[in-house]
Amino acid sequence: MSIISIGVSGLNAAQVALTTSSNNITNVYTDGYNLETAKLAASTSGGVEVTTVDRTFDQFIATQLNASTSTESALSTYSTEVSQIDDLLSDSTSDLDTLMQDFFSSLQTLTSDAGDSATREEVIGSAETLTSQFNLLGSYLDDMQSSVSDQIGDSVDQVNDLTSQIASLNKQISNLGSVSDSAANTLLDQRDALVTSLSALVDVDVTEEDNGSYSVSLSNGLSLVSGSKSSELVATASSSDPEQTTVSYVDAAGNVTSLADLTITGGTLGGLLSFQNDTLSTAQNALGQMAVALAVSFNALQESGVDLNGDTGTAFFSVADPVIYSDADNTGSASLSATFSDDISDLTTSNYTVSYSDSDGYSVTDASTGEAVDATYDATAGTLTFGGLSVSISGTAADGDSFLIKPLSNAASSLTTVIDDPSLIAAGTTSGESDNSVALLMLDLQNQDLVGGSSTLSEAYASLVNDIGSTTSSISTQLDSQTSVTEQLTTLQSSSSGVNLDEEAADLVRYQAYYQACAKIVEVGSTVLDTILGLDA
Repeated sequence: MSIISIGVSGLNAAQVALTTSSNNITNVYTDGYNLETAKLAASTSGGVEVTTVDRTFDQFIATQLNASTSTESALSTYSTEVSQIDDLLSDSTSDLDTLMQDFFSSLQTLTSDAGDSATREEVIGSAETLTSQFNLLGSYLDDMQSSVSDQIGDSVDQVNDLTSQIASLNKQISNLGSVSDSAANTLLDQRDALVTSLSALVDVDVTEEDNGSYSVSLSNGLSLVSGSKSSELVATASSSDPEQTTVSYVDAAGNVTSLADLTITGGTLGGLLSFQNDTLSTAQNALGQMAVALAVSFNALQESGVDLNGDTGTAFFSVADPVIYSDADNTGSASLSATFSDDISDLTTSNYTVSYSDSDGYSVTDASTGEAVDATYDATAGTLTFGGLSVSISGTAADGDSFLIKPLSNAASSLTTVIDDPSLIAAGTTSGESDNSVALLMLDLQNQDLVGGSSTLSEAYASLVNDIGSTTSSISTQLDSQTSVTEQLTTLQSSSSGVNLDEEAADLVRYQAYYQACAKIVEVGSTVLDTILGLDA
């Protein structure tokens, strides 16, 4: 190779190196950009050649960072949602316990003058204020459920969009084969940025295939991206509980399979699902448990007394019966309905699954834990009794049929005061205006363990407030810790793959000198050639 050709090879190499360094500098603040380096090697025919433009990328650090981002995103989402409940319950203007105390204070006044019309009106007024607050809290939680469902749907749409883009980039990258230049590196950067965004939405496992493609899958192994093809997730109402939104997987044949709760635990989607299935459901049921305990216990006393008209008392409060959903896959004709038993000490915050099999008949399990629940079945009456509930069964169930019973989900939002005539309060066992015997029993309800047989109404509410506050604090602490881990990994990745402006500026000067030196070689070669040609002349 001539001296001029050698110089030209150097000029070309210097040009690529200068371009690479310039590209690094201009992308110093570009999210997802990874440092590029031009690799030079001696040419077998003389001179120099650019073998590759390498992308500085540490897959191990990236994997750790994506996992940390996924966990942080889940905690951040959970924290945002649970803080709303915590703020609601800790707001002095919506303190349910204060209103319960006001209600029982009005009953105490009633015991002093059971026949006074104004006192009776005060009882009804304080009861209506109390039930309105139950309604407000219950409706707020219902609205949160609707909002969470919408957010789950939005997150699923974003996941599908990202996996589709990753599949498209897989195809473009694999078509390039072993080419390594700025164009290929740009595609790789774009794909890794998409994986990072995907990790913020859902926890995934990523594997790089031999052809350079990424395979992306859920924790249970179901593929979201394989080569140039992507599979979709879909947000649907649960087949067992239409109030709950679940995430399902759509396979290549179009079959839709509902994913188990623990399949997705990371990212925004995991945080929403965890909050929905745990804290939100528990808060709704805990609030409903108090509403039912108050309504059933107070009504029992009201209906045991006599009002001022000499008539037996009628229900003072009304609360919705348990909600029952037949599974969408049921094939039998059985239909279930449920009411609260008079003894509500066994009533818990659990939801229940009633299942039927030809071999074992009806069985009951806790819907959250799957643990068996003791239940008594009266075949003659067609009733199941368990957990403070009486469940009536009509029709014939088929083998494998199941039913979800949610005793308390609508209780708080449905609690109402049904008596508006003061004379209908059954304060005694006679129609005498001075008879306060039943009113005294009503007043004593505030000191009885009505909730779950172990807590007073005030204690139950305090426990709910404390539990939500504790969860909020715990999640916040975990989030702070995880954020710190993410920041450390981000710094580590930046130091490994990020652009250092000082180093690049130095490289520009170095490559510029390199370019000028190679140009000098060409100049010298040209001069020598001219001299040689002149000698021939």
